[in-house]
Amino acid sequence: MNSGPDTTNNPPATAAPATANSAVAATATVITNIASLVTNDPSLGDGSPLGLIRDAAVVIDGDRVVWIGESSKAPATDNRVDADGRAVVPGFVDSHSHLVFAGDRTAEFNARMSGQPYAAGGIRTTVAATRAATDEALEANVTRYLREALRQGTTTFETKSGYGLTVEDEARALRIAARHTDEVTYLGAHIVSPDFADDPASYVALVTGEMLDACAPHARWIDVFCEKGAFDGDQARAILTAGKARGLHPRIHANQLSYGPGVQLAVELDAASADHCTHLTQADVDALAAGRTVATLLPGAEFSTRAEWPDARRLLDAGVTVALSTDCNPGSSFTSSMPFCIALAVRDMGMTPDEAVWSATAGGAAALRRTDIGRLTPGARADLTLLDAPSHVHLAYRPGVPLVTAVWQRGKRVL
Repeated sequence: MNSGPDTTNNPPATAAPATANSAVAATATVITNIASLVTNDPSLGDGSPLGLIRDAAVVIDGDRVVWIGESSKAPATDNRVDADGRAVVPGFVDSHSHLVFAGDRTAEFNARMSGQPYAAGGIRTTVAATRAATDEALEANVTRYLREALRQGTTTFETKSGYGLTVEDEARALRIAARHTDEVTYLGAHIVSPDFADDPASYVALVTGEMLDACAPHARWIDVFCEKGAFDGDQARAILTAGKARGLHPRIHANQLSYGPGVQLAVELDAASADHCTHLTQADVDALAAGRTVATLLPGAEFSTRAEWPDARRLLDAGVTVALSTDCNPGSSFTSSMPFCIALAVRDMGMTPDEAVWSATAGGAAALRRTDIGRLTPGARADLTLLDAPSHVHLAYRPGVPLVTAVWQRGKRVL
């Protein structure tokens, strides 16, 4: 597992000793009697990429982790939580989702499971429903799926626009998303708007002009679906370059349905992530290994479309940084469960349980160019997930079982 890029727009986790010290306030909270603690810091514990500590404790003060180590050496605090021999992992980082939408695509899913192939055109169904929905309905939907994800251990998520495809609808999607997360992505280039079906060049001009002007103030990222039936390489380059000029950093839907230029373009533009990465040439793999772009794999999409699985083993063996994410959306991956995606990655994509957990936490953080999340070390944000199991391996070992029993987000217990 590659440790990923160490850059962030957020304050990095401060270097601090993982031993008891006078800086630990009595009013802090200690979680003790942890059977196994995943820190994602290889300098700690067993020295693996997971930095696994047995019989561990974590101390939270405010919204930060301030101490980690062996349970017997934990400093005294006023507040104590007994993990009772269960495992703790960092809160999951879901770095790719599409939560601002209305309606569902049950009929499409039913047809696909009955033998019809998946195609990107189904997005138009959600576009029509989303345009017709009120702001209140869209907000309620986002809130619903965020609560659902939180119950499954997700403490950080990215989400996109892309189901409005008009200036007004894209901007309102981003405004709604920004009320729930800092990781907001402008995806006006999801597909060519049905309103411009006969004039895609004019739609690209809109996405890079008036729509970008309206959306840039509400987003951190810009994305494009670079695929047959969506946007070709030249169009994708124009869209992402325009976004960069407005201060938005690129990420790309790349090489999902076929071989194409998306991955190479992602590396060329220093995109934070190339997402899907199902159909890769050796040149694509080599480019990812040589650059900073994270390969974000979305096994829920392959599960829901019966498509070919990405070859995670090939990427990992080449030294590529890999993230796992849900791709939660109403068409091709209607799941908000990171544990489910971990189980799929282990079963069908060649990942070990350790690699899958790392990719769902530290890997997701790398795909967002964050160092303050996805790990549990002194100075990191206090996002923790307590499992009703003695080891993180149970996330893959017991698929479909609701193992998440408690969640801390920014230092507060929220489940």
